Amino acid sequence: MDKHYLGHRRRLKERLFRSPEGLADYEILELLLGYAIPRQDTKPLAKTLLHRFGSLRGVFEARREDMTNTPGVGPGVIALFASWREFSSRVREGAVQDRQIFSHPGTVADFAMSRLGHLRTEEFWVALVDNKNRLMHWQQVSRGTVDQTPVYPREILRLVLHHQASGVILVHNHPGGDPRPSAQDQELTRRLHRAAREMDVRVLDHIVVSEANYYSFQTQGLL
Repeated sequence: MDKHYLGHRRRLKERLFRSPEGLADYEILELLLGYAIPRQDTKPLAKTLLHRFGSLRGVFEARREDMTNTPGVGPGVIALFASWREFSSRVREGAVQDRQIFSHPGTVADFAMSRLGHLRTEEFWVALVDNKNRLMHWQQVSRGTVDQTPVYPREILRLVLHHQASGVILVHNHPGGDPRPSAQDQELTRRLHRAAREMDVRVLDHIVVSEANYYSFQTQGLL
């Protein structure tokens, strides 16, 4: 069996270590694919994925079902990209946790976009902080559909009490690309703010993220 791709892959790795910026997008992608498909020439699949999804970012953010329908993509490749996305999200979240103090909405939005911005369905998360606005806990509260997710204030306040937090930042995504809050978003925020005030819990912000932008209730004077 011709295994010419092994020599090609070795040369690509050597170039990666010498001058990574000199590699083309498809070469970076074929190196990654080599870990999921070690006994196959991955260059054709790398070029197919880039052609179908437009860019490395498009491949990174591709939906599982779209990826599965691409010829040559099997369970190993699906697992590779799922791991890659989770790794990227945790790196971004870890960087925020290292900073500890949330002093600006953009700090929260930065890692929220990494976790939620590319999703095709809505998810609702909360960041719980102490009395100095240092992150204590970051957790998903609910997952919904393309345009809504069920959220119950009592569940959020239960988390606040469980972790003995003094403040909460609400976070969710808008898959459509427009982070401006809906009427339902605003009503939920008002309800939660009223309930939290009775318990002496601070609702610091509600941040809505899209793939490349965010909306802060606090910045816009809605809190």
